[in-house]
Amino acid sequence: MNIKISAVHFKTDRKLEDFIRERMQKMQLFFEGVIDSEVILKLENTDSQGNKIVEIRLFVPGFDLFAKKQSWSFEESTDLAVEALRKQLVKHKEKIRGL
Repeated sequence: MNIKISAVHFKTDRKLEDFIRERMQKMQLFFEGVIDSEVILKLENTDSQGNKIVEIRLFVPGFDLFAKKQSWSFEESTDLAVEALRKQLVKHKEKIRGL
């Protein structure tokens, strides 16, 4: 699976990119048909709910899955988004099998 990580208006460090890649590789355990993934990191100018936003788009054959989560850290946002995508992948897999 190809993983593309983009940061909007800031530069990410290697540690954060490695963390994201590690979490995204686990998506292969739930569904082997994942072709590509795109991760976009954004900083919002508010302090209300945390200002770190992670958007993840997974490309599976004939279908795209998307999750956007916001929290106080990119690691937490990544974990939340990956969990949301895991649930979507499980549902998609069940739908394909006809369950």
